[in-house]
Amino acid sequence: MRKSRYSIFIILLPFLLFGQNNVCFDIEANPNPNDSALGVFSKYVNVLDCFHVFAVSTISDEKVLHVAAVAAELLDNDENGVIDDPNIESELTNNYTVMPVFQSENGNAIDTFFDNFDDCTGAVLFRNEIDPSQPGHWGDDATVEEVLHTINSCGHVVAYPALYALQPNSSELTDAMDVARGGQFLSIPNPYPDDAWYHYDDWTCEYDCMAMEYLYWCIVTNMGILADTQTCQGIANEWEPCTPALFESTDTLMFNLVTNPVNKLPQLAPDGNYCPENTSVGEDNIPDTFSLLSAYPNPFNPSTTIRFKFPLESLHATTLQIYDLTGQLVETLIDGKMEPGTHEITWNAQSYSAGIYFAQMISGSNRQVQKLMLLK
Repeated sequence: MRKSRYSIFIILLPFLLFGQNNVCFDIEANPNPNDSALGVFSKYVNVLDCFHVFAVSTISDEKVLHVAAVAAELLDNDENGVIDDPNIESELTNNYTVMPVFQSENGNAIDTFFDNFDDCTGAVLFRNEIDPSQPGHWGDDATVEEVLHTINSCGHVVAYPALYALQPNSSELTDAMDVARGGQFLSIPNPYPDDAWYHYDDWTCEYDCMAMEYLYWCIVTNMGILADTQTCQGIANEWEPCTPALFESTDTLMFNLVTNPVNKLPQLAPDGNYCPENTSVGEDNIPDTFSLLSAYPNPFNPSTTIRFKFPLESLHATTLQIYDLTGQLVETLIDGKMEPGTHEITWNAQSYSAGIYFAQMISGSNRQVQKLMLLK
């Protein structure tokens, strides 16, 4: 069971109701204050009992919770309160996976941590790399990247080596990277071949590091995080297929790996909000008058089918509406009372722009939300 406490039910779509992100975790005191590595931290969040965020005292609570929310969204991408891949949950738990957050690269804390830490961490975060108002936006918020590195290195590489092992000729990931770089290069070529679309040139990053960075680029490109013009131009020297459509047409091998539902990689971009509606909230829990079950496919193009269930006839008018990421109403799919049973309705989004949307269902005082991603 999750160790964080919940005192009130707050729905998603915080941009419609509140001015800050909605995160249903609590910051706790460091549970290992005497540990030679972890003792440098004062703030702690347990994320789904398998991923542990530790932060020094100078990191604001808002930023600590942002890191925790992003981790939860990547692990529980459909936000139903259950980690999507139990094998990843097991590996992260067994490895005691930690996401450390420091003030900066300077100071004794980071040296003390790495000199004494024997469990698993794939990356670190610094205070000025975290911006809860721009989740994952290149150049502003590195949280999605560094948390993904940690989940991938402590989870996916270990659980599924045939897919994600980082050494040459060891996995589908490295085979695809050799194609994306225009050949298998154990050191950085100067220059990269003209037909390469992944040309990372950090000389401190060896082959396994290149593979980990490549996996990050592929996952977040598929999510649509990089698709704005400014980001595409800013990363072109390293990664060219910056939109989901370019990724699909350019890097077929990794597109197939990333989007294969059997692999259970996250498909939806984190937005910094995590508060699954099926989590216990005590005596103030809102009655479960309906269940917004799923949307399939998700991500989708051009349409997705939204499934929901009413155990009893609805006594109130029910609405199912689509909102965009700015909180603007896009379309109303249902407006009326519902009969009992499982229902499906298709949203055809062919005329809308690619991006994140939210399906919001309201019946009486009960409200549930499903995050959607439209690919183009």
